[in-house]
Amino acid sequence: MDGFEQFPGGAAIRLGDPEAAILRGLADQLTDLLDTRGEPVEDPIAAIFATGPSEPPEDPVLARLLPDAYGEDNAEFSAEFRRFTENDLIARKRADARALVADLDALGPGGGVLSLDAEDSRHWLGALNDLRLALAVRLGIETEADADKLFELPEDDDRVPTVIVYSWLNLLQDSLVETMTP
Repeated sequence: MDGFEQFPGGAAIRLGDPEAAILRGLADQLTDLLDTRGEPVEDPIAAIFATGPSEPPEDPVLARLLPDAYGEDNAEFSAEFRRFTENDLIARKRADARALVADLDALGPGGGVLSLDAEDSRHWLGALNDLRLALAVRLGIETEADADKLFELPEDDDRVPTVIVYSWLNLLQDSLVETMTP
């Protein structure tokens, strides 16, 4: 499971069925979670005028993915900012996750080499970051020390597979950023 490598015009990675299935499953779960936060507005004109919720999400993953802009000390400003920006943020996160799934689906059975151009890479970076943050919340990672402790878990701990996937997502994200850095 190597990361992305640079190639002319973008980045490439070889993914087998298991890796593609993990990424697809996580992206589908993320999309489902985002769908619990408000209704998607499909009409582009209506979307311009639609306002989102003013209260922060109760789900801890959504709260991490859709943070308050001004913190708890400025709840009124955060609520107002959230009303006018959250729908767009959710739409972007959904689009990133859906682009990742579409690219994986294009690989077909058996996996293969996935090539990303600059726009595809931007979607993948967004999706990988959101997936990584979601797993970090579920694992209780708030600091680097928290992450380090997870690597000391006994092999029979139920969290080990999630820690492995979290580490892999970090590797994918880091390697994709490196391919995009001149």
